[in-house]
Amino acid sequence: MAIQLTRRGTMAGLAAAGLLTAAPASAQQNGTNPTAISFPGPIGDGQRFDAALVVDLARALAKRPMLPNPADLPDGLGALSLDAMAGIRLQPQAMIWAGESRGFVIEPLHRGSIFSQPVSLFVVEEGIVRRIAFDKSRFDYGRTPVPASQSDLGFSGFRLHVAGERLQDVAVFQGATFFRAMARGQMFGAVARSLVLRPGEQRGEEVPYFRGFWIERPGPAAPVLTVHGLIDSDSATAAVRMTIRPGDMTINDIELTLFARTQLDNVGFGGMLGSFLFAPQRRRVFDDVRPAVHEISGLQLRTGADEWVYRPLNNPEQLQISAFVDNNPKGFGLVQRERDYNAYQDDDQRFELRPSVWVEPLGDWGPGTVQLLEVPTDSEINDNIIAHWRPRQPIAAGSETTMSYRQFWCWQPPETPPVAIVRSVRQGRGSQGRRRRFFVDFAGDALADAALGANVKVILSATPGTINGMRLVPYPERRTMRVSFELDPGGENACELRLQLDVAGKPISETWLNRWTP
Repeated sequence: MAIQLTRRGTMAGLAAAGLLTAAPASAQQNGTNPTAISFPGPIGDGQRFDAALVVDLARALAKRPMLPNPADLPDGLGALSLDAMAGIRLQPQAMIWAGESRGFVIEPLHRGSIFSQPVSLFVVEEGIVRRIAFDKSRFDYGRTPVPASQSDLGFSGFRLHVAGERLQDVAVFQGATFFRAMARGQMFGAVARSLVLRPGEQRGEEVPYFRGFWIERPGPAAPVLTVHGLIDSDSATAAVRMTIRPGDMTINDIELTLFARTQLDNVGFGGMLGSFLFAPQRRRVFDDVRPAVHEISGLQLRTGADEWVYRPLNNPEQLQISAFVDNNPKGFGLVQRERDYNAYQDDDQRFELRPSVWVEPLGDWGPGTVQLLEVPTDSEINDNIIAHWRPRQPIAAGSETTMSYRQFWCWQPPETPPVAIVRSVRQGRGSQGRRRRFFVDFAGDALADAALGANVKVILSATPGTINGMRLVPYPERRTMRVSFELDPGGENACELRLQLDVAGKPISETWLNRWTP
């Protein structure tokens, strides 16, 4: 592993119907939003639904420029704080399928604050498309003044609840192509992205948006919900189909069909992001009463060659981009490994309850890299860690690409590595100069063998830099082994560390990777 810094007839009918057009200026006189997106034709209100039509719509849309972003929201809604925005909620009796024992309830979300982009919402009931109309009388505005405007504001997305004796949050789709989910007993944390374009580039990232959702009404007490989405961006469009199965591990099967308007040199699939402020391995200058502040702790990989890799996260002083080269990866994700409340001591954020996000490709993804971006931040509310799969070859203009994967929102990835895993990492001042001291603890049932320590080979390297004072300390009673060492970076400002435990030429631990920076 290398690490680098650095259906045609239908389509014609859709185009002729003028699908996905901005409402005319005269619409404002009729009390509708002039920036709202209208859906006449085969997948508009009252039409029979076919999932293929969403794909055909994305294909047709890619042959014309992206629609303009909406104008400012009326009545000061765009200036609302996120706290005020969170106080605007749909009244319980107005939720979609409330009281129908469908297993799920849909809560359309108001527009405002940073969520200004309008999204059209539809349900599919008995095969027929029904538009969800905006009605401000159905919202509880809390302390926020009720908008005076009578225009159709549309929605910013929707929240998905599991219906039972009480509603339980399971997913939220809101903002650009962001969505988040969680397993039973968890709190919302990391965020997924349906499509990533130009991340980390100096000219700026391109942000795609969901234009519409079609949500299929489930059967009575159904355990599965299917959502179809339409994505639009300057350089591409896409149709996405998601099948969501909540539970002790919430599973989302995703198929995304991408249509490139221009050549895509830097595109990401299976994207995810989350926040990492500090942890024992790297506190920097944070004067905080809590011992750690992060909703994700590391990037975990299962390579195409079946190597398990763990890369602890960092909050660097400068943007860091890492690329983990692979061919047909078997899985990757941003994980939260520490599940002990005492590791965080936070009674409000409860970081130990945040989900890990794990992606398993379905089908052949070919060569590429799992790309990790670590962005400097001084605030725990910033999602400063980004990970996704980047294909090696650019995607040609005018081409169609389909990517399928299974996404898990979980306490830990569905398959546990068959070797010892990294349980904790600590870093501090070394014995002299710029040296840094590391403790890396591995944990696993096999490490309970007291006789194992004498046969373990520590494979440790630094590129560049030198390793000093390496020591292996077994703790069989705790099923752990600690590797302690000092890194001497010399005059370098970035060193790549690699560590693995080996017995008789076979790994007994996952591979620990780490990038040291000052």
